[in-house]
Amino acid sequence: MLCNVERKHVSHRLLKPSRTFQVHARHALLLTALLLPAVSASVAEAQVSPGPLSKAHQSLSGPTLCTTCHKLGAGAATFKCLNCHTLIAQRLNEGRGLHATLVPKGATSEACVSCHSEHNGEDFNLLKWDPTPRGFDHAKTGYTLEGKHSGLDCKRCHTPEHMTEAERHLIGEKLLPRTFLGLSRDCLTCHADAHRGQLGRDCQRCHNFDGWKTLGRFTHAKTRFPLTGRHEQVACQKCHPPSAGVEKVVQFTGIAFDKCTACHADPHRGAFAAACQICHTTSGWKAVSVAGKFDHSKTNYPLAGKHAAVQCSQCHRTADFKKPLAHQKCADCHTPDPHGGQFMKRADGTDCAACHSLDGFKPAKFGVKEHATALYPLEGKHAAVACTKCHVPAGKATIYKVKFALCTDCHSDVHKKQFAGAPYQNRCENCHTVQGYRPSTFNIARHQKSRFALSGGHIAVACMECHPATTTNAPAPPIPYRFEDRSCSACHTNPHRGQFRERMTKRIADGSPAGCEACHSTKVWKDLARFDHAATSYPLVGAHRAVPCLGCHRPPNLETTLKNVEFRSAPSRCEGCHVDPHGGQFSSVGKPPACAECHTVAKWKPSLFDHDKRTTFLLQGGHKDVACSACHKLTKTVEERSVLFYKPTPKECKACHEVVKRL
Repeated sequence: MLCNVERKHVSHRLLKPSRTFQVHARHALLLTALLLPAVSASVAEAQVSPGPLSKAHQSLSGPTLCTTCHKLGAGAATFKCLNCHTLIAQRLNEGRGLHATLVPKGATSEACVSCHSEHNGEDFNLLKWDPTPRGFDHAKTGYTLEGKHSGLDCKRCHTPEHMTEAERHLIGEKLLPRTFLGLSRDCLTCHADAHRGQLGRDCQRCHNFDGWKTLGRFTHAKTRFPLTGRHEQVACQKCHPPSAGVEKVVQFTGIAFDKCTACHADPHRGAFAAACQICHTTSGWKAVSVAGKFDHSKTNYPLAGKHAAVQCSQCHRTADFKKPLAHQKCADCHTPDPHGGQFMKRADGTDCAACHSLDGFKPAKFGVKEHATALYPLEGKHAAVACTKCHVPAGKATIYKVKFALCTDCHSDVHKKQFAGAPYQNRCENCHTVQGYRPSTFNIARHQKSRFALSGGHIAVACMECHPATTTNAPAPPIPYRFEDRSCSACHTNPHRGQFRERMTKRIADGSPAGCEACHSTKVWKDLARFDHAATSYPLVGAHRAVPCLGCHRPPNLETTLKNVEFRSAPSRCEGCHVDPHGGQFSSVGKPPACAECHTVAKWKPSLFDHDKRTTFLLQGGHKDVACSACHKLTKTVEERSVLFYKPTPKECKACHEVVKRL
C-alpha cells in the first residue's frame, strides 16, 4: 500500500471472489500439481488466475505465488495484504492516518479489497483519488489543513526531505518519492527553527496556522517577566534585539531583567542607592510613589484630598526640596484665577475654599442653599436646574455673574414678542411662575379683560382649541395668542358661503360688524333668536311659523343639516313646497293652481271655497248641510295617487237621490 487515500473502484464484481470461483480455483491447482506436471506454467496460470496483476505486484505473478497474497482453504477467500504492507498495518493498529478513518478498528486484509482491486491488468492503477489529489479531504487523514496549510500543493509537504529518519528507513529508498507516509506533525519537520533551539520544538505554544507573525497563543504573563504598565506597550524588538553575527537571530533567552538599569539608563546617575521601584512603577516614570517613604504630614503643609496624588515635581519644580514654598492661599499655586476675577467683590475675597474642597475642584460646594445668599435665590423649578444650564461651561471663560432682571435673559421668548407691548411688556411673571411654566396663571377672569371677552359656549372651550400648537415636524411657529381678526369666521368656517354677507356687515352697538351674531349667539349655534324671518321677503305667518327650517330650506343629497343649504332658493309659492292634492284640476293652462283662493296659511281645512259664487249649483235648503264627499265621489289616479275630482259632478236629483215610484 503506497498511498493513504480513499479509493473506490467501479468494477465491484472483482472486489471479492465468488464461492464458485474459489472452488474452481482449488480444483485447478490440485489438477495442475498432480495430473499435469508437464503442462507449462503459463497454461496453468491462465486457467486459475482472474487476470494479470498490476505493475506494482508483477513480482508476485505465477501460479506458485498465489498463496503469497491469498490463503486457500475451505470457506470464503482470505487475503494477506497487511503481511506485506506493514506500515499500513502499523497505522491501523495505532488508529492514525487515512486508513484508520476508513475501516473499523481491528480490520483485516479483507477490508483492503473494498478499495484496491487486483488482476485488472498491468496498467491498472491500484490507487484512485476521490475526487482528485487537490480535492482530497485531508481531514480524513486525522490532520486537518488549516490556515496557510490549506492552500499548499501536496508535494510541498510530502517529500522525502520532510520525512523522519525512522520512517524513511521503514519505507525504503525506492518508495520514498511516491509515498504519502512518513511525515510527522512536528512543525520543525518542514519548517526551519528560526529561534535556533531557544524555545524548544513546540511551535504551537506561540504560533498558529494563520501566519508566522500571529502570536495569539503567546502570553508574556506566563514568562519569568510578566509585562505590566507601560511595558505592555513596548514593541518586542525593543527588549529582544537580533544577535550579533551573520544570521541575526532574535534573542528570547539569556536577557537580563533583574534590575531596571539592565534596560534603562539611570537618570539620577547613581544619586539614589535604592532600587528604582522604591519610587517608580511600570505605570510611568513620572508616576512617583513615595508612600511609606516620606511623611508629608510632618511638614507645615500636610497633603490631603487631591493633593496627595499630585506629583512632587508639580510643586517642587527644582531639585531643592528644602526651599520654602508659598501655600497660604490657593492662588499661590493655582494661577491664574480660573474665574477671571468674577468673585473678587465677595466678602471672602478670593478664598477658593468657600466653594471648593481639596477632594476636587468639581463639584463645587456652592449649591442651592448657598445660592440663597446671592442676589438671585433659586426657587421653584430653578432649584432643580443644573448649574451648567445658566453658567454654560466654557472653561476659564465660564460666566457666573449673569443677567437675571428679566426671564428672557435666560429663557427664549416662546411667544415671539406677542406680549412685548402694553400691558404685559414681556414680563413672563404676569402669566407664569418659577413653580413651573405650566399651568399658566392666565385664567378666564383675566381673559374677560382682554380684547375678546369669553361668553356663552366660548367659556367651556379648551385654550388649545383657539390657541393651537403645531403638530408637524417642521420648526414650530409660536402658539398664536393675539388675533387682530376676532370675528367668528376667523375661527369658524362660514357654512353659508356668503349668503348673508349684507346682514353680517351691519354694525352693532360697539361699531363692529355683526358677523355671525346677526343671527346666532355664542351660547349655542342653533340659537337663532336674533334672526327675524319677518324681515325677509317671506314673513312666516299661520301654520308656517311651526314648520322647521328643513321643511322649506331643504339640503341637497338627503342631508339632515342646514350646512349646505341655499337659503335664498327656498320657494315662496305653495306649490314650491306642497304637492297639489287636486291633481291639477284647478290649474289653468300654463299656470299653477291658485291655492290661496280656497285655503289660508292658518290651516288647510276648512276651505274658503264659496260653492254658491264659484259654481252653477247653489247649495240651498238641505244641501247646505251635506258633506262634500256625499256628492263628489269621482276619483282618479294621478301620478300613482288616488285624487278626488270635483268635476264633473251630476246636477240632476236622480243622480244622487233614489226616485220613489208612486203606485
